[in-house]
Amino acid sequence: MKIDHSLPLEYSTEENRLKVLGFWIFLGAEIALFSTLFAVYFTLANRYGNGPSAKEIFELKPVLIETFLLLTSSFTIGLGIHAMRLGLKKAMMTFFMITLVLGLGFLGVEITEFVTYVHEGATMQTSAFLSSLFTLLGTHGAHVTFGLLWGTAILLQVRKHGFTPETANKSFIFSLYWHFLDVVWIFIFSFVYLKGLM
Repeated sequence: MKIDHSLPLEYSTEENRLKVLGFWIFLGAEIALFSTLFAVYFTLANRYGNGPSAKEIFELKPVLIETFLLLTSSFTIGLGIHAMRLGLKKAMMTFFMITLVLGLGFLGVEITEFVTYVHEGATMQTSAFLSSLFTLLGTHGAHVTFGLLWGTAILLQVRKHGFTPETANKSFIFSLYWHFLDVVWIFIFSFVYLKGLM
């Protein structure tokens, strides 16, 4: 395996560069998935029948907390990658752990929000609006859950093997995934919650 020392470690081999390219292609498919879910939601947003509307169930405070947690985690994952490029293993692992804790906090708030909706009689079966809402939010939440497991696995590999072309590549690709989830959340925050609260 030929290593190009003039490039960052995550790009230092031909295989690594191809993996990053492949992941960008995968994110293109993810964009198509979430675009479809948003299209379904926008089509059904006013179809709440006898159930509650968005304005009746959405609360700004938990959504602001979720947004703060996820956007802060995007910042910390960036710091983690920067630390990795400087060869600072302890700092990189610390920033990754903070990212995962923030992601866990986000999931905790989202699950609490879902439970509140269900207790108020707002379930997937109540209306087309709620069905599309739970599908969109649930798909994003499932991606965050997967990200927490993936990030934990990467931390264990970095702790065991240190920074190698493989661990650096995996860490960088994970950061792309995490940033993508944050971008999707900004759309959810803006076009689902804020629009629904108006």
